[in-house]
Amino acid sequence: MKSYFKIVDGVLVASSTGAGDVCFFTFPDELEKQEILKTLNIDRYDLDSAFDKDEISRIEFTQERVFVIWKNPTKISVGQELRFGVSSTAFFLQKNTLTMIIAADLSPFSSKEFQNVNSLIDVILKYFFYTIRQYLSQLKTINQTTAELQSKISSSMENRYLLQMFDISESLIYYQNAIEANGAVLSKLRSNTEKQGFSKQQTDLLEDIILENAQCARQAQIYSTVLSGLMDARGTIINNNMNVLLKTLAIINIVFLPLNLVASIGGMSEYTLIMQELGVDWKLSYLLFILVLIPIAWLTMVILNKYIGNGKK
Repeated sequence: MKSYFKIVDGVLVASSTGAGDVCFFTFPDELEKQEILKTLNIDRYDLDSAFDKDEISRIEFTQERVFVIWKNPTKISVGQELRFGVSSTAFFLQKNTLTMIIAADLSPFSSKEFQNVNSLIDVILKYFFYTIRQYLSQLKTINQTTAELQSKISSSMENRYLLQMFDISESLIYYQNAIEANGAVLSKLRSNTEKQGFSKQQTDLLEDIILENAQCARQAQIYSTVLSGLMDARGTIINNNMNVLLKTLAIINIVFLPLNLVASIGGMSEYTLIMQELGVDWKLSYLLFILVLIPIAWLTMVILNKYIGNGKK
């Protein structure tokens, strides 16, 4: 889908005339991709970079344009679970136009971050600042989700919650890599501010964005380190809960073992009939049966202690 925006009195407003300062493509189809390739005269590889979630953030300067690949955070709901990931946004900044391509349902220009926009460079910088705020917001959501999973793991014996934490830990790694790659783009852009004609206000804003991104990267690193360090402990909690349950079941089994033995002996009608046919009193026959069980139990205990108790096979 293609949409146009114009800068009017420091605000980006949608244009209905089919033209504007900013051309924004969201999930472009094949016809729109061919239009982008023809209009911008770019390689197919540069266009495909906007749709590759594994593409590394980068910035390139040429005489015709400035090309930027920027990583954005994404969040989708799958049932009752939240999935966190990253996507790419491509910027093609020419002299009087800015083309943005993104393979995500994101149209941020109505947010408060896009105020006081006076040039196309301002649009790019405001977008950078907006996505960093999105990273911080989703890191906060990840922290809250992790806290909820911790309480569930403490009282659960299922691996489902632990697997969700593994997914979050993997997402944090992707976030950390994306934020650090974005930081490299910001640093390279900072070293070219004079060549690109940045004003002092834009340079100051870029400095603030670099600082905000560094703090965001640090926070993602802390969350990732803490979560990775405690994964084994949380797995141990599940094992401990299972051991407690098995211990309880073993105690119940031991309690009912004597009852099962008595019931089994009392229900041996065939044994009683055989002993009566041999002329043995039923009381004496049961006494003989119990006396036979005692050495068998003792021999079994000796074998278990000798081979299993000592760790031998």
